[in-house]
Amino acid sequence: MIDVLIVGGGPAGMMAGLLLARAGVKVRVLEKHADFFRDFRGDTVHPSTMEILDQLGMLERFLARPHDRLHEARGTIAGKEYKLGDFSHLNTPAPFIAMMPQWDFLDFLRDEAAIYPGFALEMNAPVADFIEEEDRVCGVRLVDGRELRGSLTIAADGRSSLARKLLPVEDLGAPMDVFWFQVPKAPRSGLTLRGIAATGTLMALIDRGDYWQCAYIFAKGTGEKLRAGGIAALRSRIEQAAPILGPLDGVLTDIDQMHLLTVELDRLTRWHRPGLLAIGDAAHAMSPAGGIGINLAVQDAVAAANILAAPLSRGENVDGLLGKVQRRRLLPTRLVQAAQKAAQERIIGRVLEPGRSLIRAPLVVRLLDRYPLLRRIPGRMIGLGIRRERVRSPDAFAMSKGG
Repeated sequence: MIDVLIVGGGPAGMMAGLLLARAGVKVRVLEKHADFFRDFRGDTVHPSTMEILDQLGMLERFLARPHDRLHEARGTIAGKEYKLGDFSHLNTPAPFIAMMPQWDFLDFLRDEAAIYPGFALEMNAPVADFIEEEDRVCGVRLVDGRELRGSLTIAADGRSSLARKLLPVEDLGAPMDVFWFQVPKAPRSGLTLRGIAATGTLMALIDRGDYWQCAYIFAKGTGEKLRAGGIAALRSRIEQAAPILGPLDGVLTDIDQMHLLTVELDRLTRWHRPGLLAIGDAAHAMSPAGGIGINLAVQDAVAAANILAAPLSRGENVDGLLGKVQRRRLLPTRLVQAAQKAAQERIIGRVLEPGRSLIRAPLVVRLLDRYPLLRRIPGRMIGLGIRRERVRSPDAFAMSKGG
């Protein structure tokens, strides 16, 4: 019998699988897709996550993979560039944000986990439902009809998680949605990540080497109107807000190039029931603001392993410990979501408000740009977060590795 089934091979699921297998737990991660290649997902690995990799002895190998380093956060507001956050002062092994496509990060976690005999990853394995017996989740039923049973099932399958059919959700609201699209570019410019705010428009640009990965942010509920207006009108707005992209008439030619991401900000009021624990986006869908969703998910996985790995390795029932994971991670989740909600309402929502003109940056932005010491505050909040975890789960293979 499998000890732990993990539904979802994203950052939370892969990190949880790695840590549990490291502790000697037999774990199987079920990923519904055939590979990790998803172009419209986050690229940022924050200092708090690289601290975890350092504690596991993996940081050097991680940083050997292709990546870019972001030492400060910048944004273009009303045509002027501002410095908004500084990561370089952080007292941590990697005081920068590593820009790495998420599929490369997940490949790295898979390769590191694969050394442990108890780890198994099954790709192209979508889960249809949970198996429930006597009010307890005891496994999963796959789309292909197979049934897999485990002493614990961890839902790490994102904001559309199956766990949300069983557990109550509190919706905090989000005023925007996003179109993702790509624009070819010359080789790396050194800009790596750029945020843009102009009248009625918010954008984010991620440098992927030979193309920009772009996010066009718009008021929730207006996506169909933008689509109906056609690609020419939307292209004109993008060119006006982001001249760095150059002329786009030969690049953006079809409205179907715009891929919709529905932004949600919510959390489960209860993350668990007997035999089931939700972590990451399955437990709390985060706004893209700050790019911290990946790192919060990784912290959840570390906390879950810290609390559950040792008793699971001894074959114990951990139902009574699942609430401890939620209590450990609920405060940082609440505080981060409160900050995101405030940013959405006071900044993002106002910029996207019809008829509102953006002629200069808000006072707080001007102060951050003017005073370097102030930039350390958002640098610490974004880079390290709140109540960052330290790996305390056991390494059942430490002696063999040392030998």
